[in-house]
Amino acid sequence: MYSVIIAGGIGKRFWPRSRRERPKQLLDVIGDTTMLQMTCERLKAVSEEKKIYIITSQNMKENILKVLKGFPEKNVICEPIGKNTGPAIGLAATMIVSKDPDAVIGVFPADHYISNIPEFKKSIETGFRFARDHTALVTFGIRPNRAATGYGYIQYDKNVKVVEGSVYKVKTFAEKPNLSTAQRFLESGEFFWNSGMFIWKGVNILNAIKHFIPELYSCLQAIGKFVDTPMFDATLKHHWAMIQSISIDYGIMEKAKNVYVVSGNFAWSDVGSWDAVYDLKTKDKNGNVFIGDVATLDTKHCYFYSRKHLIAAIGVSDLIVVQSRDSILIVRRGDSERVKELVEMLERDRFAERL
Repeated sequence: MYSVIIAGGIGKRFWPRSRRERPKQLLDVIGDTTMLQMTCERLKAVSEEKKIYIITSQNMKENILKVLKGFPEKNVICEPIGKNTGPAIGLAATMIVSKDPDAVIGVFPADHYISNIPEFKKSIETGFRFARDHTALVTFGIRPNRAATGYGYIQYDKNVKVVEGSVYKVKTFAEKPNLSTAQRFLESGEFFWNSGMFIWKGVNILNAIKHFIPELYSCLQAIGKFVDTPMFDATLKHHWAMIQSISIDYGIMEKAKNVYVVSGNFAWSDVGSWDAVYDLKTKDKNGNVFIGDVATLDTKHCYFYSRKHLIAAIGVSDLIVVQSRDSILIVRRGDSERVKELVEMLERDRFAERL
């Protein structure tokens, strides 16, 4: 099986630690290694390293190769400019299929947290067999254990017989719901959290792109003719400028009829905000997470990060405080999704150099 890691995101929600040249996937926000390193190690359980590809932006390639020492440089695919997941996945599939027309390809975000690797491997192997043997687009869902509003959802069709015990026909996709809707999803028992991971034959995803996004398919066909030739970079740059930005979910998965979901029984988080990091970390007796030099009095349920300066706090609760380089973020727990809004405001103001 081939594995493609999507590593082009810029991690706005993780500012000020996340910066343009070193976004979330290149940070050690959860463990002792970067999110990208954790993803690569995880995927070695299901793919040979020579069959693991990373798709990213040109300005991140050097840092990726520094982090992943010994990773084959030819397996780092660089987009001229980010165009969302649809074109990125299409480009990776085009390049892999040009070398192996029978390729089965898994697609994985670079910045998710997964524990229980044996269960992860079991789910991926189930998806691999199903994708190999059927004209199917397969995604992976996580059984929800709470009414989460920060995840998209996948509803399976309860009227279609379960395949292999854990593969379900997808009925519909749902965007991030409000709390009451999420509660209804949970109570119905028909919904999974959408993990953003996929597996399919390369030819099947390219055929889906041909059907649903024909203009993208035409560009990919033109690019594919020059893989491994001196004209590849120039051809890619020329056609990439004409490609529309579109997500794989909106462009393909929400429209296709041959979509199936594998039920994953492993612990998973998309680590989508500083709140998610706090949730995953071990707390002290007061519910605090301290990383770096921190001193507090009468402080509860806070996340503090500083590798350079001392952070001192008295009588506060439910805060996230992150000091990194030239900036400090202070946000109340529960509001850290809005850091993206803040970064976009900083881009418009006079602080773009801090990003």
